Amino acid sequence: MNQPHPTLPHTYPRRILLAVAAYSPQIVTETCYALALQTDPPWLPTEVHIITTQRGAEYVRAGLCATRQNELGKLCADYALPPPAFDPSHIHLITDAQGIALEDVRNGTDNTHAADFITRTVRRFTADPHTSLHVSLSGGRRTMTYYIGYALSLFGRPQDRLSHVLIEDEYYFNREFYYPPPRPVWVMREDGSGFDAAKVEVTLADIPFVRLREGLPTELLEGNSTFSTTIHAAQRRFDPVQLDWQQASLHCGGVAVPMPPVQLAFYAWMLHRCAQNQPPVHWTTPETPDLASQFLHIYQRLHGQTGSYEQVALALRDGITKPWFEERKSHTHKALKKALGMAAAEPYLIQPHGSKPRTHFGLNLPLDALDFHPNLN
Repeated sequence: MNQPHPTLPHTYPRRILLAVAAYSPQIVTETCYALALQTDPPWLPTEVHIITTQRGAEYVRAGLCATRQNELGKLCADYALPPPAFDPSHIHLITDAQGIALEDVRNGTDNTHAADFITRTVRRFTADPHTSLHVSLSGGRRTMTYYIGYALSLFGRPQDRLSHVLIEDEYYFNREFYYPPPRPVWVMREDGSGFDAAKVEVTLADIPFVRLREGLPTELLEGNSTFSTTIHAAQRRFDPVQLDWQQASLHCGGVAVPMPPVQLAFYAWMLHRCAQNQPPVHWTTPETPDLASQFLHIYQRLHGQTGSYEQVALALRDGITKPWFEERKSHTHKALKKALGMAAAEPYLIQPHGSKPRTHFGLNLPLDALDFHPNLN
């Protein structure tokens, strides 16, 4: 079996259609109809999941979970589609901080709970590398559709998609219309007139979105953070590097970057050289023959001569070597990426300068981005 490819969402074994729905479960069948009949190749969901409130769940169950002749089953039967997994356990009720399901989304507090719940749900579905997630913006309260679209922008991967299904309002608000059937079906309006459901045009609009996932710290991708916390992390732009000599602590873009003593001293050394406008360094740099002494001076300033100082000095008794330098650089980069996320860490990484075998390394940070406490002498 061929491996799934991000540019081919239909090749993923687990394909999830996720929607928010208040009083219009029709958007699920309309979206499934359009995905099956209007996309090339068709994207057929293996699962359908709906986020809603207690009030909205009543409409969803009535239209899509009836034991006989439910509309989703009828759609699949009419067009010979494989039925996706969908039952009451796939209806996800928005809850408050105590885990109590919301009756509706009526105020600011309810909106906050909805945002956090939707964020957690999208994060969970995108955590599985075997999934392709398709999010519909068509149903639910306007704030709910905003949150689910933004959540996909935060956590979406290349194989994930966002869409909006479009039909005329007179059909959208008709509770008897769920999709255009393959044969004429007369549907009555409230005023006594009617229309042929088979002639209703359903259009699926693909909505491009910015994917911010690579810029998020690992703990936000794997944890249970709130919508506002995740947004704050995504909005963070390049901010000063703050090195506290007395506390032996490092912050990049306002985020603490924990490092073991040797790695922190190594990065502080690179910061010191950058602040002093010194050129990128190589372990055999002729103009600075005593690189080990420079590093040990920084190590002592951060950590003193107690603890492991003597061990570090002993390891560098013959000077800085290529394996030692490259190992320190690699571990420093891992610490930065773990704390900041892949994309956000990029400006803070130690950059190569020149070509092999004489590649030098240094930080490409502007001087006004370096913040030391206390200030350098």
